[in-house]
Amino acid sequence: MYSAIASFFNVQSAVMLLVAVAAFATVLTLTLPLLQTDKLGNRMKFVATEREALRQKFREQMANDRGRLRQTPKGFIKDIVDKFAHGRMLENEVIKLKLRQAGFRGQGPIYTFIFFRFVMPPVVFVLTLFYLYFINSFGLGGMARFAAAAGGAFIGFYLPNIFVQNVIARRQESIQKAFPDALDLLLICVESGMSVEAAFAKVATEIGAQSVELAEELSITTAELSYLQERRQAYENLARRTGLPGVKAVVTSLIQAERYGTPLGQSLRVMAQENRDMRMQAAEKRAAALPPKLTVPMIAFFLPVLFCVILGPAAIKFFG
Repeated sequence: MYSAIASFFNVQSAVMLLVAVAAFATVLTLTLPLLQTDKLGNRMKFVATEREALRQKFREQMANDRGRLRQTPKGFIKDIVDKFAHGRMLENEVIKLKLRQAGFRGQGPIYTFIFFRFVMPPVVFVLTLFYLYFINSFGLGGMARFAAAAGGAFIGFYLPNIFVQNVIARRQESIQKAFPDALDLLLICVESGMSVEAAFAKVATEIGAQSVELAEELSITTAELSYLQERRQAYENLARRTGLPGVKAVVTSLIQAERYGTPLGQSLRVMAQENRDMRMQAAEKRAAALPPKLTVPMIAFFLPVLFCVILGPAAIKFFG
């Protein structure tokens, strides 16, 4: 036993063991780089593939929704507008911006808006004259009736504007209520390592249950981020379509982060808190406006009943 252990620790065995360890280390050093894969290269390739797949997905989605998002003019409306409207009216950027803010895109809504601007004044004029001559004249003479009909025609010219403004107000209210939550979701997606396009796409999918309007705008922004060469243009288009100060502030932060490489997560966190404060201030403003609005109903409905309850027994005893 002792001789076996001594033979194992002799000089020749030690040299053979060292040679074997050195050979194994040499082989391992030469073959290990060949066995390792380029993780960064594979990850970048995967990201590029996913980005292209995302672009293709939204191209197909926008192509399927083209009939809903962009309506083409049809029928006699197009013929009448082309016949009587000037070219500058069809290319009016103010009208286009208002219709985009209301959610109407494409040439169809522009033709419809201009058509009703032409049609509503004579229609309201004729209806007002018919009402004043055949239903109720309110004691007006012939010239007064004609003047009232002319005033109705003037109001009819602005009825399409009033309708579009009401749609814009409802749409902005829906977007403003859901926008702070959308920023929180966007912050989570960005900090988890998702790209901006994927983050916008995910938020557009999740926020649809709370605000369809905001989900539609974010989907369009995602498509524009894939189509346009500069992200700045897509962000600015989002601000113009919504027309909200909170969205414009977030767009400015996104553009600055894109240009100067500043941390996007901190900016989104601050913007989410500011938009949440703006939403709370709007709710407080509405609550503060309730007492003046309730003054007239209280005077008209509550005080007569209160007087009857207080003075009723006394009146009964007096006249009884």
